[in-house]
Amino acid sequence: MEKREDLRSILPYLGVVVEGSSLQWPSPMIEPLKAISRGPDHSGIQSGELLFLAISDLRHSLSLSFERLSASASHGYALFFDEMLSTAESTKWFAEVLPALANLLLLFPSLLEFHYRNADALIDGVQTGLRILNSQQSGIVFLSQELIGALLTCSFFCLFPTSNRDAKHLPMINFDHLFSCLYDTNDEKMENKIKCIIHYFERIYSHMPTGLVSFERKVLPLEDVALCVTYPKADSWSKSATPLCHFEVHRSGLIEDQSKEALEVDFANRYLGGSALRKGCVQEEIRFMINPELIAGMLFLPSMADNEAIEVVGPERFSNYTGWYRYASSFRFAGDYVDKRDVDFIGRRKTKIIAIDALCGMRMRQYILEYLLREINKAFCGFFDQSKCQQYQRLFKGDGPCGAQLDQGIQGSDSISRSNLSLQEAPYVYVGTNEGIHGDEQIGNSEEKGGPSLEHQYDVGVVTGNWGCGAFGGDPEIKTTIQWLAASQALRPFISYHTFGVEALKTLDE
Repeated sequence: MEKREDLRSILPYLGVVVEGSSLQWPSPMIEPLKAISRGPDHSGIQSGELLFLAISDLRHSLSLSFERLSASASHGYALFFDEMLSTAESTKWFAEVLPALANLLLLFPSLLEFHYRNADALIDGVQTGLRILNSQQSGIVFLSQELIGALLTCSFFCLFPTSNRDAKHLPMINFDHLFSCLYDTNDEKMENKIKCIIHYFERIYSHMPTGLVSFERKVLPLEDVALCVTYPKADSWSKSATPLCHFEVHRSGLIEDQSKEALEVDFANRYLGGSALRKGCVQEEIRFMINPELIAGMLFLPSMADNEAIEVVGPERFSNYTGWYRYASSFRFAGDYVDKRDVDFIGRRKTKIIAIDALCGMRMRQYILEYLLREINKAFCGFFDQSKCQQYQRLFKGDGPCGAQLDQGIQGSDSISRSNLSLQEAPYVYVGTNEGIHGDEQIGNSEEKGGPSLEHQYDVGVVTGNWGCGAFGGDPEIKTTIQWLAASQALRPFISYHTFGVEALKTLDE
């Protein structure tokens, strides 16, 4: 176990230790966790104030006392559990849910061991184990929903070491700032963000989900790399001969409510999750509250560079919410949500979320070629499917992806049909993408079990909206055009655009 490179990369950020050939909590952790797992009669924890004291004791057992938590975190835990929950809700939480979470923490080391024992066999020849997915290194991690539940429970108890996260450009992961912001702002949106998280824990306590979620760092290399789509230059875009994909406009509804299987755009911060675990409450942060399994990616995914995107497949939605465009101060938790999305044959829900971070505060500079190129390549990085590399090389003239010339038999966009481009026969090469697992790369030896390989689905479009607008200050018309061009170049069959009532886009479908 201790010889695994993937485990070695993440171990300093987990809190568990290697003892011999197994993973374990440090021994001072065990008895306190067992006491909590037996309920309040054994642990004495019946309030948010006492819960935070227990959290502090557990952190001391992990030698984390020197890493100070957010100043108001203790007051935030007390405020939420002692004042904002009803007596019945609080009683259930401390008598049933909290003990179940302590049990999950006791299982955490064995869940990790099981994960690593099976990671090498999940996809033949592809590394899928939990590890730091460093910048400029494309790769994918598959996690069971049960393991994600244990990871988020660690976040709730603030058990992850944080002193070395900044050096790796990793976002925050413990929940102390979330509860601290609740106390500091006394804001209803903060209360309702935490209600979403608490509801998630109540759900997994009552029924632990059994699926998988994958997290992928997608990279457009800046230099030519064999069998990879490289970062297109401006001249490549100007010579592109690909037709535009179908474009549809929605003046109502939300990205997460769409019914088609599609890439759903997360208007991301370069640090995945943005201010989800602080006081932020716009599109990305809300998505992380209603699909809390997304938070797990914040543990091991450093910030995105200009040529990178993050794709998450399979996160389950647990909460409903309301609000004016369901944003910011009007955000309210609105009860349970039963996610009825289909699952693929390896157990991931057919929810595909693409995190792409737009430039912020550019004002007039956003119209300069350098920054237009950055934005269109950022969107393309999110939308492309590596398995189509040999098709993409036909879409650029001259210096295009894969360093290839446009097929000599194609003379301009008038002679190209989108169906021929996207459905032409071509050998596929898998390099670690969520969609591009083909041919001999079987999932869990599914061929031996009589199951299918994970074939590409050509009807997966893009569902998006005003990416990089709002607080980021982007021009909605420019950002719309950029995303349409990027989706077309990525051979997506459609782009479904939600305007969210923006005045500048009122004639978008005319």
